[in-house]
Amino acid sequence: MTGTRTGATARAVTAGGVMLAWVALLWLLEGIDTATGNSLDTHGVSPREPSELADIVPAAFLHSGWEHLASNTVPLLVLGFIAALGGIRRFAGVVLVVIAASGLGVWPTAPPHTVTLGASGVVFGLLGYLLVRGFVDRRPWDVVIGLGVAVVYGSLLWGVLPTDSGVSWQGHLFGLLGGVAAAFLLRRPRAPRDSGYVTV
Repeated sequence: MTGTRTGATARAVTAGGVMLAWVALLWLLEGIDTATGNSLDTHGVSPREPSELADIVPAAFLHSGWEHLASNTVPLLVLGFIAALGGIRRFAGVVLVVIAASGLGVWPTAPPHTVTLGASGVVFGLLGYLLVRGFVDRRPWDVVIGLGVAVVYGSLLWGVLPTDSGVSWQGHLFGLLGGVAAAFLLRRPRAPRDSGYVTV
C-alpha cells in the first residue's frame, strides 16, 4: 500500500511539474510577443499556404493577447494534469497527436486571410481524450474521471460550433477529434485472458 501511494504521489508531482512548466512557457512567450510588438504571432497558421504547415506546432504555444492566454490557462492546467497522471510518455504522445490534428484541420478549412493560434485546440483535444479514454481502455476509474470532466468542462463542447467569427471552431473541432483518435491510437494493451486450459 505504501509503495502504491508513493508511486501515485510521484506521478502527481511529475504531472503537476510538467503542466506548471508548460503554462509558464506560454506566459513567457506571450510576454516576449507583447514586448516585441506581437512579432511571434506571425507563427500562427494561415490557411492553405504550404509554408504555414511548419507553424502548426509553434501556433499551439502562442496567443493573441493576455486575455486569450488567460482563458486557456486553467482548463489546460486541469485537463493536462489529469491526462498526465497516466504517464508522461503517453501524455506527450496525446499532445502531439492533438496538435497535429488541430493544425492540419485548421490549415485547409480556416477562412482566408486569418491567422489561427492558441492552446485551445490542445484543451479540446485533452477534453476529448479524457472523455473516451476510460471506455477505450476499459478502465472503470478512468470512466468515472471522464464523467467528472464532462460535468465540469462539458459546456466547452459548444466551442466546436461556428458561433463566433473571432474564434477558431475548426481548431476546437479538429483538436477534439484528435484527442479521441489519440485515445484509440495510444490505448493501453489489455492483459491476456486465462485460456482455462491446464497443461501437464
